[in-house]
Amino acid sequence: MNTTFSCHLGKHVGVQITVRSMTREHQVVKVWFDSDCPLCAREIKIMRKLDWFNKVDFVDVLSTPDCPIQREHLLERFHAQLLGGPLLSGAAAFALLWRSLPLLRPLGEIARIPFVLRILEFLYLRFLAIRPKLQTIFANRVD
Repeated sequence: MNTTFSCHLGKHVGVQITVRSMTREHQVVKVWFDSDCPLCAREIKIMRKLDWFNKVDFVDVLSTPDCPIQREHLLERFHAQLLGGPLLSGAAAFALLWRSLPLLRPLGEIARIPFVLRILEFLYLRFLAIRPKLQTIFANRVD
């Protein structure tokens, strides 16, 4: 699907921009997520809305037979992979996802700085320690 924006700037000057929605063949990042995790499902719902150009293939770990590593390992940490690239997990996987989403791209670019990525990974490990409690809170919360 294409969307065209036109702007007439004067008698002989105009601008026309066509934005083409990407199809599944154009997706360049694959993200695996746990649909049974209420917190994860909410986050993925938000990320799907931010994926304006359909560059990310969000894969439910629990409903796909196509897992790059053991399903249990995919469920332990967040994983993402650039088409043809290595499987990333934790903060590096989040940074890859962020770089694929226009609104979050600046954050993903900042995460390329090694010490920033180390800080993000440190914070991610702390998050994993409280994730079960957060899951319980989000599971009990009514939308």
